[in-house]
Amino acid sequence: MVRFYTSTSPHDMAFCMPLRPTRLALALAAAFCSPFVLAGEPVVLTTPEAQPDQTHVTADDLSGTMDQTLKARGDVVVTRNDQTVNADWLDYYQDKNRVKAGDRFTLTQPGAVVKGQDLDYYLDSRTGEASNATFDAQTQTGPKRRLRGDGQSIGFEGPDEYQLRQAKFNTCSPGDDTWYIKASTIDLDYNTNVGVARHAHLEFEGVPVFYTPWIDFPLDGGRKSGVLTPTISGGSDGFGIDIPYYFNLAPNYDATLTARYNEKRGIGMAGEFRYLEPTYRGSIYTEQLPDDHTTGTSRWLWNGQHSQTLMPGLSFNYIATQVSDDNYFKDFGNRQAIADSTNLDREAWFGYNINAYGVTGNATLRWQRYQTLQQDPLSPVTPPYARLPQLALNLNKGLSNGFGTNLASEWTYFSSAEQQSGSRFVAYPSVTWRFDKSWGYVQPKVGYHYTEYSLDSFAGSSIASAAPGSTQTRGLPIASVDSGLYFERDASFLGRDHTQTLEPRLYYVYIPTKAQNTLPNFDTSENDINFAQLFTENRFSGSDRINGANQVTAGLTSRFIDNEAGLERLRLTFAQRYYFTRDDIDLTGNETQRTSSGSDLLLAAGGDLNRNWRFDSNYQYSQADSHTQQVGAALRYNPAPGKTASIRYRYGYNQDVDVNNNPETLRQVDLGVQWPIAKRWYALARLNYSLNQSKPLEQLAGFEYNDGCWTLRLVGQRYVTDLVNTKNKFFVQVELKDLAGVGNNPLNTLRLSIPGYSKINETSNDF
Repeated sequence: MVRFYTSTSPHDMAFCMPLRPTRLALALAAAFCSPFVLAGEPVVLTTPEAQPDQTHVTADDLSGTMDQTLKARGDVVVTRNDQTVNADWLDYYQDKNRVKAGDRFTLTQPGAVVKGQDLDYYLDSRTGEASNATFDAQTQTGPKRRLRGDGQSIGFEGPDEYQLRQAKFNTCSPGDDTWYIKASTIDLDYNTNVGVARHAHLEFEGVPVFYTPWIDFPLDGGRKSGVLTPTISGGSDGFGIDIPYYFNLAPNYDATLTARYNEKRGIGMAGEFRYLEPTYRGSIYTEQLPDDHTTGTSRWLWNGQHSQTLMPGLSFNYIATQVSDDNYFKDFGNRQAIADSTNLDREAWFGYNINAYGVTGNATLRWQRYQTLQQDPLSPVTPPYARLPQLALNLNKGLSNGFGTNLASEWTYFSSAEQQSGSRFVAYPSVTWRFDKSWGYVQPKVGYHYTEYSLDSFAGSSIASAAPGSTQTRGLPIASVDSGLYFERDASFLGRDHTQTLEPRLYYVYIPTKAQNTLPNFDTSENDINFAQLFTENRFSGSDRINGANQVTAGLTSRFIDNEAGLERLRLTFAQRYYFTRDDIDLTGNETQRTSSGSDLLLAAGGDLNRNWRFDSNYQYSQADSHTQQVGAALRYNPAPGKTASIRYRYGYNQDVDVNNNPETLRQVDLGVQWPIAKRWYALARLNYSLNQSKPLEQLAGFEYNDGCWTLRLVGQRYVTDLVNTKNKFFVQVELKDLAGVGNNPLNTLRLSIPGYSKINETSNDF
């Protein structure tokens, strides 16, 4: 082995340079390079330390002329700075820092390795040409993404810039060519992390599936203007395809324009613009279908969101959604959109945070109205009141010795075309005191709730009868005491050491009963009974109804906490409200009498049996009606990502009756599973079944396949849209590693339908 060192500067040149190693040459080199050589001692040739911009050549045989051409043969290695060339043979032109190499070569640079047959390369400018070459590179900044390809030739265009000609590439591991993108030229610029392919087509298992004359893509998965992966859909809505184009306008704002086609509906467009600034952010989204071939009408959707800090403590926000007709989400939305889109919110508000002179709180000025969609003719919906406007002020001030004062207040003008409009003023000042220790707490509260209404005259409508204008007031004192204790002890549970807690809680409330049937109901409804609601003053939401109360709620919680694992193995909770008087009011404001001395009894049990098993359950028993009001139970097994199975049961009973005058009940069972069934294969299923109606509410089944470099998802879904109609949807998606998915993405649907669902290309299959 012989070595040669050179540099672009003649002062850095190493002169100890044996070109044809013989014993005589070695002896002469030792004599000239060392001023003192003792007779009989061996000569040691040391390797000088590498210097910046110095070229280092080693080979089995070196020959050539100083400052001109060096020929290296056999196991050639050339290094310069962070570049290395390995080859069978190499010619080095020192004056140009140029190398020609073959019959096989390997060029290694930071983040990239190029191998091929012949190389003509300039080490300084990092430009040149290689034939019959392979390319393997990884991004150096941001997410680590690998790109591997080969071509008839590769051009080196400068530092971290390459052009592959008549080439193909993918993001798979070496040896995996299940899919690849084949193109006449592929330009890769790792300085900007942008790739461009011309006359490109995607081949999957050797079959061309997609062609484009030009496409650009981010090498690091970042944002880049260009055509995004099309979305293909099918089902009851017919065949459809969406082709989005993404505009990376600036680092802080972008836009997406989507061309749409549906065989039943026709041609439409969708657009979204997003922006982000230091003091504000938001988005504008729209869907436009000028001519729906099914309905013969124009269909559209608009949504806007904005949030802005105007000055420290002061903010402005708005959110608004509007659609062209009542059936928009039934025709174009999914199951969740149908369920969540009865009243479309449109509101804007200013908010101010208060923190001065020991007083904290907030002030809000709001304008709000709704678009109410009558999606089910058999169940018409009364439009809610608009708030035009609402001014709310909430203040808190801590005093000494645990005392504090609070004020909750608002003034709102409620507007409606179908019901009596008017304004409402609410002021609820209160004083609290809190005694808090590690073993428990006591917190009494005394307040006065004052409400004043100024009602407009109303001529009457199909919903409400005529009413004259009036002014009415209501004042109610409210007193409460909240208290709780904490106990714990060492215990054994399931053969392991645990800490058992015992947490009793008592909550007393007094509010005199007062008829409120002459007051309007602008925004009040009766809350469902749950653990949180039992420990509140008022069982009604809003401020138009305040229940009478002389009652105490008793609750008890006990937990078993694993000392080693830290898991809550078991949690048992009980709560019930007891009435000292039975006077009350209903939602209409009329005085009533409770039929029992206590509220419904609530019980709950749940916990992590181990790291794989989790269960939750709840039970509600009505003392007034002497029957079970609600039952819920859920059991989930989730031993690893990609492995989850769950069963949920729900039973509910209410006072409403069906068309046959029978009490309405709700009995549903819900099964969900994601599980590996073979190497790389997963099964998916969900069944939401109504036992009392004897029909499924949602059915979902499918398969997933994870090849490592690509993932396939096949999913079918059927769900009810109203009392009589159902809808089918089909999802087919192929997701390429580190690139986009092709087809209709089912991930959001799967996450909502199957508790614990995981993306299989982010998990391992140990089937």
